[in-house]
Amino acid sequence: MIIDTHTHLDNEKYYDDLDEVIKRAKKNGVEKFIIPAASPKDIKRAVEIADKYDEVYFAVGVHPIDIVRFDYHYLTDYINHPKCVAVGEIGLDYHYTKDTKDYQIELFQEQLDIAIEYNKPVIIHIREATHDSFEILDRYVKKYPNLKGVLHCYNADEELLKLKDNFYYGIGGVITFKNAKKLVNVFPKIPKDRVIIETDSPYLTPHPHRGERNEPVYTTLVRDKIAELWNVTPQEVEDITTKNAKELFKI
Repeated sequence: MIIDTHTHLDNEKYYDDLDEVIKRAKKNGVEKFIIPAASPKDIKRAVEIADKYDEVYFAVGVHPIDIVRFDYHYLTDYINHPKCVAVGEIGLDYHYTKDTKDYQIELFQEQLDIAIEYNKPVIIHIREATHDSFEILDRYVKKYPNLKGVLHCYNADEELLKLKDNFYYGIGGVITFKNAKKLVNVFPKIPKDRVIIETDSPYLTPHPHRGERNEPVYTTLVRDKIAELWNVTPQEVEDITTKNAKELFKI
């Protein structure tokens, strides 16, 4: 069994064939899915999908590139929904929006506070903002040692491995890329009990399907690459990562 811990099934690229996408994944052993509804414009569809499919869950948060849409009540209106398993994806992104750095930091911390208040794990987005993200998260876990979460699409920065007591590391299609040498080299340093599988679909499609739409069935390619790096069987990878995901998200 595989859990895709980060898949944007609410994305418009799945409007025409969502049933088939889910059936195809389940046929290949992917049995649970988490949608990170990263913007208020996405949440209604994410909730509708989670309500329709027993195996689909969602998170609620505001992505750093969507902070202009931030609304405290957007989170609190949905966070107690029975299928809401986390706050996310939230974090810092200085690639496109470095000019909003101060506001990003403010809202990142506000959403961490909400997660703590409601006892939810967090799904963290970090792009070109490792040091600021680390400093904030390190400060929070020292003050709130029960805070848990996942560093989505782990960027192979070893500074973030210092958070391993509280955070899991989301591994997706990037680890299969031919130019992912840094991640491949750092990956063995992640404790096995801190690795979870994700796709970030429809983005970051694994090799050999790069350039195509990503979807949850391709978690099998991530699983196989992890099995190669760990020198274990694909079934062992499934057992370990599924246990980790269940522990983090309580599903």
